[in-house]
Amino acid sequence: MTITLPKTPADFTAWSQVQPFFDALTAQPLTAATCDAWLADWTRVANLIIEGFTRANIATSVNTEDEGARKRLFFFLEEVLPAAQAADQKLKEKLLASGLEPKGYDVPLRNLRAEAKLFRAANLPLQTEEGKLGNQYDEIKGRQTVNWEGRDLPLAQLNPMLQSADRAVRERAWRAVMARHLQDRDAFNALWGRFLDLRVTMAQNAGFARYTDYRFEQLKRFDYTPQDCATFWHAIETEVVPAVTRLNAEKRRLFGVDRLKPWDGNQHTHVDAQGRPPLTPFKDAAELEAGAGRIFNAVDPVLGGYYKIMRDENLLDLASRKAKAPGGYCATLPIAQRPFIFINAAGVQDDVDTLLHEGGHAFHAFEAARLPSHHFQDYPMEFAEVASMAMELLASPYLARDKGGFLSQAEAARARGQHIEGMLRFWPYMAVVDAFQHWVYDNPVAAHDPAACDAAWLKLYRRFHPDVDIHGVEAETANGWQQKLHIFQAPFYYVEYGLAQMGAVQVWRNAQRDQAGAVRAYRRALALGGSATLPTLFETAGGRFGFDAALMRELVAAMEQAMHDLRAAGA
Repeated sequence: MTITLPKTPADFTAWSQVQPFFDALTAQPLTAATCDAWLADWTRVANLIIEGFTRANIATSVNTEDEGARKRLFFFLEEVLPAAQAADQKLKEKLLASGLEPKGYDVPLRNLRAEAKLFRAANLPLQTEEGKLGNQYDEIKGRQTVNWEGRDLPLAQLNPMLQSADRAVRERAWRAVMARHLQDRDAFNALWGRFLDLRVTMAQNAGFARYTDYRFEQLKRFDYTPQDCATFWHAIETEVVPAVTRLNAEKRRLFGVDRLKPWDGNQHTHVDAQGRPPLTPFKDAAELEAGAGRIFNAVDPVLGGYYKIMRDENLLDLASRKAKAPGGYCATLPIAQRPFIFINAAGVQDDVDTLLHEGGHAFHAFEAARLPSHHFQDYPMEFAEVASMAMELLASPYLARDKGGFLSQAEAARARGQHIEGMLRFWPYMAVVDAFQHWVYDNPVAAHDPAACDAAWLKLYRRFHPDVDIHGVEAETANGWQQKLHIFQAPFYYVEYGLAQMGAVQVWRNAQRDQAGAVRAYRRALALGGSATLPTLFETAGGRFGFDAALMRELVAAMEQAMHDLRAAGA
């Protein structure tokens, strides 16, 4: 094609620069002989847009107060993405109408059919508004700080205090964080109502009676249903909650208390039951970055090489600071064929786990970059999270300093034990988040009332955390839904973590028998990108895609045994 595209995403400053390219693709005859070249041209323009938008998102999260970055993001949200989706729709319809089935395209064609079915021009401005609201959520969160002993700290920097061996310090830090969240309650409530209205309208525009069904189709959940999610919650309730209750009973005994409070540790914050201070594996982001490189190289030299590329090319932003968006992510830049990792490290072991997690996503991007079309980069999130969660576990044998990591042998055993415990504690919390979202979109009128949302969240919290005493802090606990960014920014994107953890634990079980073999299977699965179904991806990685009580029971037993063995080793 003779039409010239902007050379780099930075050169892309107006939709008119790419519109002629889309027009030419739409007009071009599509035959078996021309199909591969036509798909390659589609990929060229799609990657330009994807990378430009991704870089704009990165810039706004790196500095939520950067007005230039915000304008660049809004350029994509307002001018580029709506027009690109409309232009993309024409190309999808052209390919599907041709009857051509390019080699290896079974799964991408399935995805394209679903996307074409959902497309409505009326939803484009609503999607733009949804993206802007997500940016407003980040801006509010980015401004949240707490004055702690005379220093104004971002909330992430209170994580060491939340893990303190001193219960009074933990409580004070927890209450300070919760009070700061509640200060923004009205602002979040206002955003929430707008999010809800947009989503209900988008579903109705696409012909769906409820947003849940629209969103499942949009997320390409072809291998499970909303009812399967309820089955998963039940498996967690019957198999995991009793295991966590056993952990809590031991913690109460060691703490010498009758009841556990929210500041005594949760799915995100580990508090040592023996009263030991939290692990402090590194002093600063530079030490974290270097140590992770040694660990990844020990897991697999090829993966270590990928991470070295990221270090050499400044593709890591690890330290917590003011005006930085919350959370952590890995973003893929398809033209550069590089990932970018963003986290908020504050010096605790959870930060190491987070970097290992995002490293798994980065390795997925590297392995899948060899695939021929941008359609193969659309891999299911349920498996994308296997890539990240399995990496945390595959890396765990190398946490000790003599293996390349940060810790003594005893500390490494302790870190491994607390990580497995954290995985067990995560499943009930995941069930709360997922079940809450199903309640919201089954009851959108009621969910407009923040008080009703508080009540629904509190009911689910009590169901899946039956032995955590929240007396006196019900309001803070009920506000938990506002603190989970996925509920605002990525609706229904949370059960993926729970399902992926099922796959990751199976990869880990295989690694206990054959670490090198498990890593090879893991990499083979990552290299498939979006070319295979979800069950096939799990199987290639060495597991089974499932959410039933029988599989959960098997995995919980293996995890409890591992924790027992690690304690025996001095963890």
